[in-house]
Amino acid sequence: MNTLSRHTIPREFDTVHFRSALAQFATGVTILTTRLADGSFMGLTISSFNSVSLDPPLVLWSLSKNASSFPTFVGNSHYVINVLGAHQALLARRFSQHLADPFDGIEIELSRTGLPILKGASAWFECQNRRRYPEGDHVIFVGEVERCDVAPQAALVFHGGRFSNSGGLYIGSGY
Repeated sequence: MNTLSRHTIPREFDTVHFRSALAQFATGVTILTTRLADGSFMGLTISSFNSVSLDPPLVLWSLSKNASSFPTFVGNSHYVINVLGAHQALLARRFSQHLADPFDGIEIELSRTGLPILKGASAWFECQNRRRYPEGDHVIFVGEVERCDVAPQAALVFHGGRFSNSGGLYIGSGY
């Protein structure tokens, strides 16, 4: 007996179907932080983070060309990638919204270059904005890691449009 399931393959490409398929890949959740020209901070939630190289230490992430934060991240020399722990789903939601000051009441430390590092994160990477590669409706950013730290803990994961911890327990809707 054939145990392979049979899926109907769409005849034409369907972006809604594509997005649904992508949602089956579980990703970690991060918040990118940087400083604006006026000295205030900017942050946004992303799940498009990946390692690239150990030597030199490189990571990548992507951002929509239409994002309001796009010009800032293109123009800034540095940013911090904060990897969220399982207990930080509310923080991920907070930085996915357009709030006047998402940092209000949030505990931070400052990096060597004066950028916000979120307290309680499981890891952080302070990166120099090394290269950018336009692809489709996004730009892929490659950062050279200058400093990092780690506080091992259960991870916040995004899967199927929802947050869960690394043990698979769903903890609310996505961003």
